[in-house]
Amino acid sequence: MTKLYDVIVVGAGSMGMSAGYELSRRGLKTLLIDAFAPPHTEGSHHGDTRLIRHVYSGGPTYVKLALRADERWRELEEETGEQLLVRAGVLNIADPSVYSYEGRFRDAREHGVTFEELDAGQVRERWPGVQLPERYRAMYEPDAGYLYSDKCVAAYKKLAIQSGAKLLTGTFVKDVVPSRSFVTVVTDEGEYMAHKVVVSAGAWFKTLEPFVRLPIRAVRKVVAWFEPSSPAFDEGRFPGFTFGDENGGFYGFPSIAGSGVKIGRHDGGEEWRPGEPLTPFGSLPEDEADLRRALGSFIPGAAGKLLRGAACKYEHTPDEHFIIDTHPVHPNVLLAGGFSGHGFKFASAVGELLANKIELDDWGQDIGRFAVSRFSLPEAR
Repeated sequence: MTKLYDVIVVGAGSMGMSAGYELSRRGLKTLLIDAFAPPHTEGSHHGDTRLIRHVYSGGPTYVKLALRADERWRELEEETGEQLLVRAGVLNIADPSVYSYEGRFRDAREHGVTFEELDAGQVRERWPGVQLPERYRAMYEPDAGYLYSDKCVAAYKKLAIQSGAKLLTGTFVKDVVPSRSFVTVVTDEGEYMAHKVVVSAGAWFKTLEPFVRLPIRAVRKVVAWFEPSSPAFDEGRFPGFTFGDENGGFYGFPSIAGSGVKIGRHDGGEEWRPGEPLTPFGSLPEDEADLRRALGSFIPGAAGKLLRGAACKYEHTPDEHFIIDTHPVHPNVLLAGGFSGHGFKFASAVGELLANKIELDDWGQDIGRFAVSRFSLPEAR
């Protein structure tokens, strides 16, 4: 029998689960559907940790969203009694001939975000384990840090269900069929109807074509944990970090509870299509070699024995900016995708945006730069 809800959320990963929590706590009858059992390893939220920063590239829209996300993460901690955000600080390092932080500094000053601008000598003095050429520059954010990503999704899941949301796991969405008054979501377990639908399908958006065709390219990404040479790289002593030069952009975390220094690469990656197997870490020789080489260049004391590795997915848009908008044809369907490897930190605020739009018909913040209309799209059904 077809069941009717106020809202159905297709894809209950980081963005979808946050939206499900926001919607259900506002009293909306909400159904979350996921092909797996979140938190899981089939999307983009696994791997233990994600950086959260406020001095953000991309302009004021991102800075405002990051600050709001931080507030919402703190509120989630208060509601659950769990520590989800660790203010370890984040050290951002760049070759100024490749990347300048000036735009970030300007936006940070405008929005009252605390940061320090450091030269190579100042970085080495504060963190002796960091090795930098003299020309490099750094930006340190003392109030930034990292989120426990799997725990965040689990917390939203628990609270959403407590607020009355229903969660269908192991359920594959085959189609979304809107009409003027309702939207029918067709799954391999039956059909469900709602007044409105949120589609936050991550790397799986292509399975919903031709209902929606978005320029989202999913790629395989790897992260690895290496044994450091000393306690200088442990949590509480060493910050989260990013660094970039002509060899690429990398990000990482201190050794948390002896897990090892974690590092991943933001750019690059092998294209992946839904239904294809995701080859495990170590399947390609560069999986370890690329990350080890980057650590050896900047933080050689952290490039010890490989402790473990993991493969996950990024979902890139052509400009690496998000898509948060209504469907180009159906106003009772919202789209949230293309978070391009830097979206998790915003999940708490994105869920709020989506709930605002559904409940109040107002996003609550200017998010025009995330409009789907910036792309020339094939005709949607």
